[in-house]
Amino acid sequence: MFTRKDWLEAVYAAIVAFCLYSSLFAFRKAFNVAAFEGYRLAGLDYKIILVITQVAGYMASKFYGIKFIASMKRIGRGSLILTLAAFAWLSWLAFGLIPAPYNWPCLFFSGFPLGMLWGVVFSYIEGRRMTDFISAALAVSFIFGSGLAKSVASFVMENLQVSEYWMPFATGAIFALPLCLFVYLMEKLPPPSEQDIQQRTIRLPMTGSQRTQLLKAYGPGLVLLVLVYSLVTILREVRDSFMADMWRDSGEQFNLTVFAKTETIISIILLVLIASMVLVKNNFKALQYTHRIMAMGFLLSLLITILYQQGYVATFSWMLGVGLGLYLVYIPFNSILFERLIASFRIAGNVGFLIYLADSFGYLGSVTVLLSKSVFSIQLSWLHFYQELVLITGVLGLIATLLSACYFDIKHRAQSTIL
Repeated sequence: MFTRKDWLEAVYAAIVAFCLYSSLFAFRKAFNVAAFEGYRLAGLDYKIILVITQVAGYMASKFYGIKFIASMKRIGRGSLILTLAAFAWLSWLAFGLIPAPYNWPCLFFSGFPLGMLWGVVFSYIEGRRMTDFISAALAVSFIFGSGLAKSVASFVMENLQVSEYWMPFATGAIFALPLCLFVYLMEKLPPPSEQDIQQRTIRLPMTGSQRTQLLKAYGPGLVLLVLVYSLVTILREVRDSFMADMWRDSGEQFNLTVFAKTETIISIILLVLIASMVLVKNNFKALQYTHRIMAMGFLLSLLITILYQQGYVATFSWMLGVGLGLYLVYIPFNSILFERLIASFRIAGNVGFLIYLADSFGYLGSVTVLLSKSVFSIQLSWLHFYQELVLITGVLGLIATLLSACYFDIKHRAQSTIL
């Protein structure tokens, strides 16, 4: 049973984590709302170059973070968050100062530090009995923060008359002070209690040999999960980066506030669903339920896309449905999946190692897909390209999710027999 103190601490941590990561998204996703038309580099559209460059920075950060985040000690984390965010912000300053199209490398130097931040923030909240509840708030900030950043960026350009090249820096400036406040508040969060450690295991930095041992013990299952995460990361990155372009391609009239509307609805649904997992005390049952949620997400994305292609749903409904479907897969990875996996099998380590392992290949897949469409001149609008992408990755992801569920079920039965 949870005490009143447990709930107060969890609500405090959830609110602070949500606000902190929503603030960080202003430094990453604001630029996506601009069109950046008028330039081409190496025969490619300038905005595509910018998106690919930032995602490449994120990808490099995730590969570096496999070791860095896994072995990170629990001291100086607040200063680290502010340092990484400041570096990204200064990269946007350089983006505004350097004339286009020569400022595209700045996107790599904004993406790299930002890619480290999830692991640092999640280290505050993992290994707690209330981690499911807290991480739900943290994870849905991905959705809400992205929509908020785009809406604020639109306001900065339309109402403050800031150019699209200075808009990312100006948007970051708006969120700079709130970020400092929320980092300070996060530092006040107490460490996991003895009861937390007993139920969820203690979370410690991992050595190289421990990371290798974990991969050997659960390799096939982790490969399947990395595949699932790679597929859904590709869907998320394309949707996040070209959502405005897809709306324009649809021919339907839309207001830029639609980004905040769709993402807020998705955020509320995911927050309630993922937070309710805190009521499932048995870690392995929670892991099984999580796989079912992910399978439902792929199914929803497939069905709503088929209905949209047949003309049965409008663009808003499709954008909302496919977004909910992909986040039903994406959010569990960043909240409860690896948390419950570690607790189920009593693994000595931390969530950061597993998510950065999955993240690195996810962003590698994103860069590959974005380059493929551009380099090979795939003659599809972003709207039609994304529909085809959803159908292909949806089928593959559903199969891999079901196989992963079967693998860990067999593994858990084997371990239970031994014990």
